[in-house]
Amino acid sequence: MNNAVSDNRPRGIAKLKLFFALSRTPHGLLDMATPGLAALLWLGKFPPSGTIALGLITAFAGYTAVYALNDLVDYRTDKEKLRSGGFQDSRNYLDAAIIRHPLAQGFLSIKQGFIWAALWSVVALFGAFLLNPFCVLIFLAGCALEIVYCLMWKVTPFRNLVSGVVKTCGPIAGVFAVDRDPSLSFLVLLFLWLFFWEIGGQNIPNDWAEIEEDQKLQARTMLVRYGAAKASTIILGSLAFAIGINLWLLGVSIRGRALLYLTVSFVIGLVLLLLPAYRLYKTRERQDALTLFKRASYYPLACLILVAIRILMEH
Repeated sequence: MNNAVSDNRPRGIAKLKLFFALSRTPHGLLDMATPGLAALLWLGKFPPSGTIALGLITAFAGYTAVYALNDLVDYRTDKEKLRSGGFQDSRNYLDAAIIRHPLAQGFLSIKQGFIWAALWSVVALFGAFLLNPFCVLIFLAGCALEIVYCLMWKVTPFRNLVSGVVKTCGPIAGVFAVDRDPSLSFLVLLFLWLFFWEIGGQNIPNDWAEIEEDQKLQARTMLVRYGAAKASTIILGSLAFAIGINLWLLGVSIRGRALLYLTVSFVIGLVLLLLPAYRLYKTRERQDALTLFKRASYYPLACLILVAIRILMEH
């Protein structure tokens, strides 16, 4: 007689998908475009193949670790949201492409999440050290700021400024990975460009994803504190500023046929950022916010493709 109790816990690929959900890997893969984009913009050419390979591994490890860290620190917060009525409709929500908050929903344990984040952190630290020891400090600073950002959920709506800084850590590290002494003015423009893209295209639109839960629990997000009208205005202004900085940065980085690439870059920003942001400004609807969030997530990848095509055509 077989007294074994059937175990329906996921294994193999199904289990791995839960860990990728913890790290929001579909979003993380898109974010990986920012370090590569920054490096290509600064160098004006492709780095050695060994640097590219190591950079890809390090970037994947870094984003995988930091996104997992976010859910680990937010575990109790996410549990509160789940108890307050569950997560709302996740259609068209990039960060719920696999499973939303698998820790809070009990699909993974805290121990499993911690081990996953720790292992990828070790890989990221090792890769960062090989690329440039200064990148280690950038990664550690990003992790520390991510923790601060999570802990400020009920403290101040201006925690989104911290998120903006966190998102710039990857691209700045990408520049230092290929050059140990980059231009400060270039770094400042790069920081401002991606900082305001994160604020307007990622962080504030993402507030709409859990607006009902945040309101019930009196979270201090920009959307809850200032309302949809002001939040959508800040989004539109931030993205317009980001596109302006992008054109400035391209203008000083690109040599030859700059007008063509500036025009294409503006069109990319118009389609992926400004038009969906303007629609949200007019409607203030949740689905339009999530559409903006999703399209804005593809913005760095589109810019990376543009810069890569320019390098291939001119070298």
